[in-house]
Amino acid sequence: MERGDWLYIWESPDWPNWRYDLASLAGPLAAVSLAQGMLLGRLADVGMALRDKASLVAITDDVIKTSEIEGEHLNAQSVRSSVARRLGVDIGALAPVDRHVEGVVDMVLDATVNADSAVTRDRLFVWHNALFPDGYSGMARIRVAQWRDDAKGATQVVSGPLTRQRVHFEAPPAARLDDEMTRFVAWLNEDTGDLPLVKAGLAHLWFVTVHPFDDGNGRIARAIGDLLLARADGTRQRFYSLSAQIQRERKAYYDILERTQKGTLDVTAWLTWFLAALANAVTDAQATLDAVLMKTRFWQRWSTVPMNERQIKVMNRLLDGFDGKLTSKKWAAIAKCSPDTALRDIVDLIGRGVLRKSDGGGRSSAYELVD
Repeated sequence: MERGDWLYIWESPDWPNWRYDLASLAGPLAAVSLAQGMLLGRLADVGMALRDKASLVAITDDVIKTSEIEGEHLNAQSVRSSVARRLGVDIGALAPVDRHVEGVVDMVLDATVNADSAVTRDRLFVWHNALFPDGYSGMARIRVAQWRDDAKGATQVVSGPLTRQRVHFEAPPAARLDDEMTRFVAWLNEDTGDLPLVKAGLAHLWFVTVHPFDDGNGRIARAIGDLLLARADGTRQRFYSLSAQIQRERKAYYDILERTQKGTLDVTAWLTWFLAALANAVTDAQATLDAVLMKTRFWQRWSTVPMNERQIKVMNRLLDGFDGKLTSKKWAAIAKCSPDTALRDIVDLIGRGVLRKSDGGGRSSAYELVD
């Protein structure tokens, strides 16, 4: 059916009978399969310990980026500590973790580690409660672990100043949510005949279009997508982050979402975008694996060199990806020591051949790994 007298796809008489051109998706599907094959081939050769470390990096990135898409910034060290503790990966000293970080990690891990478990209304409510443990989104009190009620009017996605707001999307009325979510959950758990990767894209779109909660819909939609991707991959370990890729393409993501939600039920364009983002996410995971392997080789090479706790801590920060140049001032801040102690640590590692002074000079000396 072509578009009729409606603005949003959920108003269509055919809703939610999705249509897509599978022939047009053959290329994007092949690109994802090729990227997955190359990544999984490398992972098969590195051993369980390194796969666990690669999974730690991917899940940590997923937790951080799925929150950043919504404008929320979590402490990276707290997230990494929370994920490592649950996966049983030894990363040394663990950073303090608050309830909110724990909640997001709980949801992301439950979606992937327990991907084979049925998605139910109660499970979605548990995820929502994990995202908002105190019942607030920012300074606003919201309905937690229950569908929205539209008590303050229609639920809309808007942007711009209060005097010139632009409405990007309006969700279905709250009175429809019980029926909408019953239908959605049943579809998630049954064999619909859709290819697994296609179903992941459809589920993401369907959930954010129904928009059943006061807040957190995007994060839960991405968790549902991760659950279906885990089923498609046949593994409970995650080695790539679609949320991180969506964050990198955030504007394009919102643009295609808005066009799709204001279009027809032919969602080929949305699925094409989704699969392309997924292929990029899997390809980007190759760089993550490179970093994990580099870190392992580094510690193997320097295993006989005695280092104190401060030196080990800063070396790991460098190997995990350090923004900017390493100076003695930054060393002191990371290691929580005096500038004089930081300089002694640095000079010691230079003498042992682990560090060297960076080229370029400047007002402050900077240092880098030799290898």
